[in-house]
Amino acid sequence: MIRRNLFIWLSIILFAGCAATSDHRMSGPADILSAENFNKRGNDYFVKRQYDLAIIEYKKAIEIFPQYARAHSNLGYTHFEMKQYDHAIAEFTKAIESNPLYAKAYNNRGLVYFTRGEYNRAISDYNKAIAIDPNLAKPYDNRGTVYMLTGDSEKACTDFVRACELGECSTYEMLKEDGFCNLDYLAMADS
Repeated sequence: MIRRNLFIWLSIILFAGCAATSDHRMSGPADILSAENFNKRGNDYFVKRQYDLAIIEYKKAIEIFPQYARAHSNLGYTHFEMKQYDHAIAEFTKAIESNPLYAKAYNNRGLVYFTRGEYNRAISDYNKAIAIDPNLAKPYDNRGTVYMLTGDSEKACTDFVRACELGECSTYEMLKEDGFCNLDYLAMADS
């Protein structure tokens, strides 16, 4: 009798464990809305600079939908803000692997490379972002900054002007006020 009851209890426990595992697999990538909700909560925490809580929410989104490029990118940017550059690069790379046409992930990974002084890698990622989405202003502005720091002021000004044409004018306006990077300068350089 004891053996029989023990057998029944073990069977129930094993069956319940299998059912739970099975349910978890079914709720994976198909539950994108749930993943998006965790991602949004992560964004809310990020804005409040509650990075540890943001990381938890982004990881929940990724657990539900491992190929969720935006959540990987947001997690990467959170690591970047926390100066955890290796983790940031890893997450931006996962975002790119999940969606090779995600221009913002290339731009953000380029920002990490720039911060680490890896200018060639930064320019490469900015170039990829621009190739994917030539109407995204930030990669032009960021690439212009790298060109400026490496002494290529003509390319830098060209990028700053293009970024401004796309709505990102802060760097261009600042440099223009200092007498650098104005449209007349570029017109002369083109002739």
